[in-house]
This record gives sequence, structure tokens and C-alpha cells, in this order.
Amino acid sequence: MEDFIINDIHITGNRGGNSLINKKMILRILGVLLCIEAVLLLISAGVSLIYEEQDYIYFVYCTLLNLGVGGTLIFFGRNADNVVTRRDGYCIVAFTWLLFTAFGMLPFYISGAIPSVSNAFFETMSGFTTTGATILDDIESLSHGMLFWRSFTQWIGGLGIIFFTIAVLPIFGVGNQVLFSAEATGVIHDKIHPKISVMAKWLWLIYLLLTGTVVVLLLFGGMNLFDAVCHAFATTATGGYSTKQDSIAYWNSAYIEYVITIFMLLSSINFSLYYMFMRGQIRQLFKDDETKAFITSVLVITLLITVSLVLQNGYGLERAFRAAVFQVASIHTSCGFATDDYNAWSPFTWMLLLYAMVAGGCTGSTSGGVKLMRVVIVLRNVKNEFSRLMHPRAVLPVKVNGQAVSQHTLSTVVTFVIFYLICAFVAWTVLVFLGLSLQDALGTVISSLGNTGPGLATYGPAFSWNALPDLAKWILSFLMLIGRLEVFGILLMFAPSFWEKH
Repeated sequence: MEDFIINDIHITGNRGGNSLINKKMILRILGVLLCIEAVLLLISAGVSLIYEEQDYIYFVYCTLLNLGVGGTLIFFGRNADNVVTRRDGYCIVAFTWLLFTAFGMLPFYISGAIPSVSNAFFETMSGFTTTGATILDDIESLSHGMLFWRSFTQWIGGLGIIFFTIAVLPIFGVGNQVLFSAEATGVIHDKIHPKISVMAKWLWLIYLLLTGTVVVLLLFGGMNLFDAVCHAFATTATGGYSTKQDSIAYWNSAYIEYVITIFMLLSSINFSLYYMFMRGQIRQLFKDDETKAFITSVLVITLLITVSLVLQNGYGLERAFRAAVFQVASIHTSCGFATDDYNAWSPFTWMLLLYAMVAGGCTGSTSGGVKLMRVVIVLRNVKNEFSRLMHPRAVLPVKVNGQAVSQHTLSTVVTFVIFYLICAFVAWTVLVFLGLSLQDALGTVISSLGNTGPGLATYGPAFSWNALPDLAKWILSFLMLIGRLEVFGILLMFAPSFWEKH
């Protein structure tokens, strides 16, 4: 749910000098966050101990390292002004993801589970950003502790910024100054509570309820507790990491596939609508334009692929529908689980799945991609442009949920979509230059930027991404990060004006 970035300016107190960036507060918050990650690593050490595995010691080492570095940052951030501005927010969010990944990869690397720095960083970034692409060719060779940490990174990343907001900012007394507004289209939905910290707690409660429900249902389907928990983490975070090399196909269970399909879709709907649903505002969930567009898109693509599998691949009707709806849900929600190799399907279906990768799920959810709200706004704006050709003087506002979208929001959405596609094209060109085929490069770029997981051809659901050149892995890791943080939040920091002192 990286739709939400700190985006409020409320300056009080003196910083000294001309700097617009509160460096001490940034160091202080990053230090606390590293200490929180240390606790999360310790939980994974506990899992290793439960299964009597020696890997627990690597988590202990990493916990101590996190505490040491985190404590040092807190020390250097002492006496900081209790202020977080817009620029501070972008710095904190970007550096948090980079630090969490850099320190989160260490258990894999120092244990030898993933002995390459490039691979360990890629796997961890793919986890925290809930992308789900993997370089592992033998997932089941990892210990329970490592597999748990791998899935846990996705669950943490699913509501990463909310986790950050509720866990850290209230400690410093600045939680009321933080707004969830990196995603411009988020203004379409009302805030569920005037206090952001209360809103975050409600969203976390919904997240926990979804996760717990998936665990229970998967246990009924025959999974053991460990596999059920790990797959529940990956499902509600729409991440896609499995404890098995064959992913969900390992169980060959229609029940498990339907359960995961349903909860991938539920996790890709705006969480604020669930809060309204719980408060008795049931109509909001069914009247929401974005939700209706998302469900319609999933159903139409599923129907088309089902027909294709029956006519062109010889599948039986039920098998075709189950394979289609699972894979469409997995791709459209940017989850990335697999039960079938869609590379063996008709190329016609690949085009539909590529659209699903780009479109993604709903705003305010754990899914990636451009998001359906932006797609709806762009399409309605296109429709209005055709109407203006015949009626030049007509006033035709773009409406979503009965409300007119402001010109500022419309401009922001169109700019975002265009820039998103430009980023994809540039990265695609670079990967082709590095030696990837057009199809391989396109699939990995769209998948990484949309935080989807599997790509096309060589890097589809049947294969890992281990064969990629190391430079390509670093580039794709960067795409995962900017895709998760809505592109502008990271790239803004490369602008010289961002660091100016006036």
C-alpha cells in the first residue's frame, strides 16, 4: 500500500541554517525503524529455533547489527526538531526502503542461502516491494527460518508506510501532520478517520483479519501451519512468494486455488471501503467506480482466457476457468502466484495479461501497477475529448463516484501514466542493450515496475530470474522500488532542486 507518502508541510520551531531538510529527525526516525526491523528479524530467529535449525544465529547477528546501527542513528538524531516536512517525508520513505532491504538481505547472504550480493538484494527488494520475482532455483532447500523471513518481508511491505506511520511518527508527536496522499487519486475517497494514526490502526486491523482468515481457510485445505502462514502473508500482501518451487500448483487443490484467488482479489480493493463496510456503509463498497471497474476487468479477461484455453489448448471447462481466474487474479492484483505456465497459452492471452500487469489493482490496497482509479480517470477523460470534438463549448467534467475530478488531479493522473510508460520504455531499451530479447525485457520491466512477479517467456511463472545479468537485477530492483513508491517519490530525489537550501 505504498500509495501513501508523507505529503504535508507544517514547520514549527527552528532548524538552524537554510536547510529545508530536517536531517536529525530523518536520522532519528530511520534509527528507530532499523530497531523495529531488528525485532522482526528476531521473530524469524524464533521460527528457526522452533524447527531446531542452526540458521537462527544469523538472524541474531543481523538483529544485533540493526540495533547497533539504529542506535547510532538515534544518537546522532538527538535533539531534533519535532517536525516532518514534505521533503523529510520523501527522504524517510526512500531511505527506509533501501535500509530495510540492505539489512534485510543479510540473513540470506551471511548464511550462504543466497551467496551473491546482487541476488540477495534482488530477492529482498522483491520481497519488501511485494513484487514476488525470485532468483531461487530451489526454494525448498531454504530453512524454515529463511522461508519465513522471505514471506514476512512481503507482509511487512504490503502495508509498509502505514506500518511506518503507526509505529514511528506518533512517537515523535508528528503523526497529525502526516497525510496519506502520494497517490493523487486518493482524494476521491473520504478519509476514514480525521486522525491518521487511528486510520492506520483500522487498516492494520483489516489487514490482520484478512491474513488470519486466509490462514484458517488454507489449514482446512490441507496445508500445514507453516505453509498456511507464509502463503497468507504473500496473499494478503499480494506478493506471491511461495514456500514451494512449483508455487500453488504444488498442492494441486482446486479448493486452495479458489481460496487464494478470492483473497488476492479482496486484498486488491481499497481498504478504506472495508472500514466503511464494517461501519455499516455497505453501499460504498458496491457503488465504488474503481472497485466495479476492477471486478469487471477481472471477469472480462477471465472469460476471454477461459474461451481461449478451451478452444485453443484443449482444457476442460472447469479447469480452463480455474486456471484463467487464478492467473488473471494473480497478475491483475500484482500477486504473482502461479498454477499454470501461461507461456504455453495463446499469445492472445499474453496481451491481456500484460494489460493486467500495467493496470494493477485499486488505490489504497496492497496491489501494484498503475491502479484502476487512474485507468478509469484517463478513459473517461478520453471519452470527454471525443464529445468535445462535436460540442466544443460543452462543460464535461470527469466524474468518479459522482464527484467531479479537479483539473489538478486530472493533470497529475495523466502525467503519472505517461511518465510510468516512459520509465518502462527506457528500462526496456536498456535491458535489450544488455542482451535480453525484446519479449524477455518487456516482461521483466512491466512485471518489476508493476510489482507483479512473473514476466514473459524465459522469465515467466515456470522459471526464476537467476539467469539475468547482475546489472539487470540492479536495474529491475530499482524499478520495483519506484513502482512501489509511485515513481515520483523516488525520482524526485534525483532533482537538484530537491536538495537546495532555499
